[in-house]
Amino acid sequence: MLETGIYVRVSTEEQAKEGFSIRAQEQKLKDYARIKDWSIHKIYIDEGISGKNITDRPQINELIKDIKKGLVKNVLIFKIDRLTRSTADLIYLINLFNEYNCAFNSLCESIDTQTPSGRMFIKIIGIFAEFERENIVERTKLGFERKVKEGYSLCTRTASYGYNKYIGDKIQKINEKEAVIVREVFDMFVNQGMAFLDIAKNLNGRHIPTKENAVWTARSIRNMLTNCNYIGKVRYATKDEERNFEVQGNHEPIISNELYEEAQELISKVSKKSYTKHPKEENYFSGVLYCAKCGARLVTHNDVYKNKNGDKIYKGGYRCSNYIRKTCHSSNISHKNAESAFIAHIEQIEDFSAMAEIQLEESRKSKDTNSKLIEKLNNQLKNLENKEKEILSSYVDNKLKFDRYIQLKDYIEAEKCKINEQLTEIPVIEEDTEEMIIRKEDIIKSLKENWTFLTNAEKRLFLLKFVDKIMIVNELQNSRKGIAKITDIKFHTD
Repeated sequence: MLETGIYVRVSTEEQAKEGFSIRAQEQKLKDYARIKDWSIHKIYIDEGISGKNITDRPQINELIKDIKKGLVKNVLIFKIDRLTRSTADLIYLINLFNEYNCAFNSLCESIDTQTPSGRMFIKIIGIFAEFERENIVERTKLGFERKVKEGYSLCTRTASYGYNKYIGDKIQKINEKEAVIVREVFDMFVNQGMAFLDIAKNLNGRHIPTKENAVWTARSIRNMLTNCNYIGKVRYATKDEERNFEVQGNHEPIISNELYEEAQELISKVSKKSYTKHPKEENYFSGVLYCAKCGARLVTHNDVYKNKNGDKIYKGGYRCSNYIRKTCHSSNISHKNAESAFIAHIEQIEDFSAMAEIQLEESRKSKDTNSKLIEKLNNQLKNLENKEKEILSSYVDNKLKFDRYIQLKDYIEAEKCKINEQLTEIPVIEEDTEEMIIRKEDIIKSLKENWTFLTNAEKRLFLLKFVDKIMIVNELQNSRKGIAKITDIKFHTD
């Protein structure tokens, strides 16, 4: 005996014009349930109420509660428009019935989910439901896009640090107290050469909280430094390359365009190096040194000594990361020796054009490799899109069950996301022009002349901006000591 909830509805206007009768509907539905041998749990009657929505109808809401409690396992109606006249509400109710394993039957339309035609109806409604959900998402995105294009910041979660946006405000306003910190962060990064983590430690040490009253991290500092809000712009869909854009906003800027662009240039160099440790100012070679024997990155370490007074003295140095894993036997290199080797190497560079041409050829090879990889990934995306069309066709032709269709669709979407992530991670390599090659010569000439006059922070900034890799090895002269030698330096100016 299928526990059935009978739902009937008629508005006063319908009853007067079209002759609908609550009692007539009720009697026919009772008779139908008796023929089907269904047990009637309850008859739910909304009399004199419009079907434009379900929120204003007490009895249909009572029916929904009983379905969720498991008291009703079958819903019987006279006609679909008795249930609702809203497509969105119909989709919601069908999804609800599916979720709680509740059958659905309509007398006039001969819909019975226990029959093949009834199940087909549910599948069609499922397709419309998915279509409606995607439309809602798309309309929401378009609304957000339009708002941003008009120069308004979305602030979907909270306003950027340095700004306030209260309920009812269309334009975010500068928070002067926070704006001081924003300017200070950009100055510490661009002019003082401080790393993300060092800036975060500085703010946390001064007990300056974030907008959410949390502590600062290297990531939050990086997010601040890449936020175009601070030059009076607004942005949209930062993680979607196709939809992403920036436009001039209606709010006031906090920093200058020049300072912001300089920060972006520095960040583009920092992102090419993933430090195993955040370097101290005196270990400015950290992140660019590579082992000439195995090619692994060198990591920083400190040797500890004691002076005559027994005080500990720390001397910085570098060691191959594969030495720690015992797969490379390169010996450690002190920072002092690395410095001497660097100066000696740049002093020996004479033919700058030849070196630039070699690096130009390497750049072209990398560009060709990346192009092939991009083509391969795009082909994989096309194959997945074709597969997506195939399973939709199979579902409509009743060759796939609804649950299996959703499962396959979710899998394909996940695979497409993975491929898109890989595509965004492939660096764009621009081919060097003759002007860029000349710049490389000028940079190296300037470096030879001025390196010894730079501060530690300035040396680190220079390495971040212009040096990609330094291949170095410690050539042992006896059992204990060796001479550091640089075999190659790869400069970049992109």
